[in-house]
Amino acid sequence: MAVIDRVLIGEGLVVEDRPDGSGLDLLNVAHIDLLMGPRGSAAEDAFCRTLTDQKEGVNGLLAIIAPNMMVKPNTVMFNKVTIRNGRQAVQMFGPAQRGVAMAVMDCVADGTIPVEEADDIFICVGVFIDHRADMDDRIQDWNYEATKIAIKSAVRREPKAAELLKIYKDSSHPFAATSKEERNRRKADVAINEMKMRNPLIAKDAPKDGSEKAIEEMKDRKTLV
Repeated sequence: MAVIDRVLIGEGLVVEDRPDGSGLDLLNVAHIDLLMGPRGSAAEDAFCRTLTDQKEGVNGLLAIIAPNMMVKPNTVMFNKVTIRNGRQAVQMFGPAQRGVAMAVMDCVADGTIPVEEADDIFICVGVFIDHRADMDDRIQDWNYEATKIAIKSAVRREPKAAELLKIYKDSSHPFAATSKEERNRRKADVAINEMKMRNPLIAKDAPKDGSEKAIEEMKDRKTLV
């Protein structure tokens, strides 16, 4: 029985702090939206439309390992941010393309995508590259990692709805606006910390903000990939 027998959806985000420690590296963050499926499925239709429907600032390109060496399964990339300049275009056609392509082939090599199915599968990969991105090595490495996360999640049919119901309210998004509940929790944390400062007998724990919690959650999930 085929492992990839229907349209599958995957997502992956990878981000770390800036090298100078100034906070999250939002300039080079990698976020992948991915769909894949067998020949004859809607994934094949989406692949063909993405590759042929070229517009100014929005382009579809094949994922290649090197010139004249496209990956299998057939993989098309599309940008989720309008390409504004030549540098951003080269980043899409260079480090991002290499990272995505290597992730696809490594997923075939490690058996996530069965090699006997690889010639008849189509993958569409949405890539985020900020027009201010300034570190090509991070673009390549992080898009590689995010693509692998997305493919493996898709093939495993994860996350499951039943599991999400248990954890979604306690999850954190590194770029989300602060919710009312979070604001109330932070007010409570501030009050508790103030009490700790006034009372030296109470242990003082440094609070973690939402982005730190989200990064820890992503690292925990990556250890499962």
